[in-house]
Amino acid sequence: MARWEPMLEQVMRERAPRLLAYAAMLTGDDAEAHDVLQDALVRSFSRGRRFDHINAAESYVRQAIGSVVIDRSRKRRPVPRAPEDHSHQPAPVADRDAVMDVRRALRELSPRERACIVLRFYDDLTVPQIAARLNLADGTVKRYLSDASARLAEILGTDVEWDDGPHVVRVVAHAVKGKN
Repeated sequence: MARWEPMLEQVMRERAPRLLAYAAMLTGDDAEAHDVLQDALVRSFSRGRRFDHINAAESYVRQAIGSVVIDRSRKRRPVPRAPEDHSHQPAPVADRDAVMDVRRALRELSPRERACIVLRFYDDLTVPQIAARLNLADGTVKRYLSDASARLAEILGTDVEWDDGPHVVRVVAHAVKGKN
């Protein structure tokens, strides 16, 4: 048995559900999330990397998941969506319903916008950290965050405010005619 195999087995046994949920949040698709997680595991463990602790291995796989999602998005052409294809429903009261609303809303974002939003609000990374992880300029990350926040606010019918150090960005969704 290779020296990395026990750590891979431990990651799969103890951390796979969390990593899969993270991948699903980034991809917006459960089936694709499984593929992304597998690719990230291969990237993380195929070169015989040694991790001293399961937390280090999970962190490395989590970073690889983000890279895999971005790499896959580069290979695809965006499919234009007609505005009437976007349904808008009032946010449900139950937490599970709210989570599902957010997941559906995240699917409406481009892969890079979704990656920036998830890294900012789920992983709690700063703009410079996101830029370094995705190999983008700080200004580009800010633009993706701003555009994604505005789109999410529109889809979810809410106001969004995020704080990035000295800058606070406030995004307000405007009511769409014919929808509450």
